[in-house]
Amino acid sequence: MRLGVISDIHANLVALEAVLEDMPPVDRLVCAGDVIGYNPWPAECVDLVRERCSATVEGNHDRNADTPNRYSMNEMAHEGLKLASEELNEGQLEWLRSLPRSVDLADDRVLMVHDHPEHVDQYVRPHSFPKMRPYLDDHDACILGHTHEQHEATIDGRLILNPGSVGQPRDGDPRAAYAVVDTAPDPMTAHLHRVEYDIAAVQAACREAGLPEQTDERLAQGR
Repeated sequence: MRLGVISDIHANLVALEAVLEDMPPVDRLVCAGDVIGYNPWPAECVDLVRERCSATVEGNHDRNADTPNRYSMNEMAHEGLKLASEELNEGQLEWLRSLPRSVDLADDRVLMVHDHPEHVDQYVRPHSFPKMRPYLDDHDACILGHTHEQHEATIDGRLILNPGSVGQPRDGDPRAAYAVVDTAPDPMTAHLHRVEYDIAAVQAACREAGLPEQTDERLAQGR
């Protein structure tokens, strides 16, 4: 089985469409969370992910679609969530509320969770991937998001993957990120992909939506 893996779309429709157009044929498309937040197309991204992804887990922004004030100390996050709370209809909000914290994929061989498997909202950065091994006794692979840093590693025959961020990369490469996992080999293999998209168009839309300047500035910097 070939899994197309996306994460941290953050309401960036232009980047999401570029990723979906660039992605090679896969058997299933899955999303490791944070469909909304930061950028100006929350409703459109929710609808597209609902249509195209067979499994999606809850990201921290998805979980706070109804409660943007929880991010009042972070202007970029707060304003993106505030926009989402205003634009999403009840059906879209209910879908976000229904997202599971984690799911098992590929006959329960792959664990997908947005952040740390046990500690909600904890970042698992690339240097910490070896520490994930104890959580994989019952799985051959773990898919993570949250850090916006694309990385993969195989540790004791277990694949650990962060596909990177579709809509707001933070690893120094502004191109939209995604990955494809081939579950057939032992160990499983991941192929990391990047694709260019029209960042200037997204920046213009951010300004038109009244989002903070830092939101559109960071897109071109990949940070």
